[in-house]
Amino acid sequence: MNYFLQLLVSGVMLGGVYSLVALGFVIIYKSTGVINFAQGQLLALGALLAWAFLVPLGLPFWLAGLLSVLCSALMGIVVERLTLRPMTGQPLMAVIVMTIGLATFLDSLMPPIFGGVEKAYPSLLPTGGLYVAGLSISYEYLLSFISAIILVFVFLYFFHHTRRGVTMRAVADGHDTARSCGVRVGSIFSTAWAIAAVSALAGGYLLGNIESVSPAMSSIALRIFPVLILGGLDSIPGCMIAGPIVGSLEMLAVGYADPITEGGSGEVVPHLIILATLVFRPHGIFGQEHIERI
Repeated sequence: MNYFLQLLVSGVMLGGVYSLVALGFVIIYKSTGVINFAQGQLLALGALLAWAFLVPLGLPFWLAGLLSVLCSALMGIVVERLTLRPMTGQPLMAVIVMTIGLATFLDSLMPPIFGGVEKAYPSLLPTGGLYVAGLSISYEYLLSFISAIILVFVFLYFFHHTRRGVTMRAVADGHDTARSCGVRVGSIFSTAWAIAAVSALAGGYLLGNIESVSPAMSSIALRIFPVLILGGLDSIPGCMIAGPIVGSLEMLAVGYADPITEGGSGEVVPHLIILATLVFRPHGIFGQEHIERI
């Protein structure tokens, strides 16, 4: 039982970071109706920028963090302006293919700049962890989980209690209606991409503390899609709940199935969740079911 609870707690904490990364997908989808297949690359690039500020340049943590946030936000705005805005009015599939092309471009850009070797952040915490009721919780997992939850609630506060956030929600309900009310929809799109890039940076930094930092981190996006499908592509509360669920199932698969299958179960089980969700509840647990009447 202790082994089961240990895996469960670790999965919940890892899933909290998944929720933070999934938030970027949801923000862009709610605002623009586009699934951003380059979110994993934004995560890897943000994490590598943070590493570059902290290690080669040796900047203080607060300054490296501030510069990383500013660079990530600017990167999101530039990406939206140069690649997505010219696609306005084009078929949705063309826009999605553009995000796939962007992902491919960023994947080819990162290794020449940062190298392909795995890197580590400077340790801010002592080694070891906490022992609660016989369970061991490492400081890295605990810090990542608490930070991810705090950041998710900060984003929720922004969406519900700030003028810009309320405007973004209005745009999500209908682009044409928002335009008729005088909202600059293009500006809202840029804001959505900036926030998505910052959430990717935060998730990349937290995951980098747990694992390592490299351009290969972009593949983490494949581990986030089960969170999106299960929680609902347009639901922020859904991604908050689905993240710990997917993280727990992933860790349980690693703990119990990997010794039998000799590895790989942690990657397979979340995608089985996608298949089951698409069959029985295609819009996710909390996603809105859209019904078109003819």
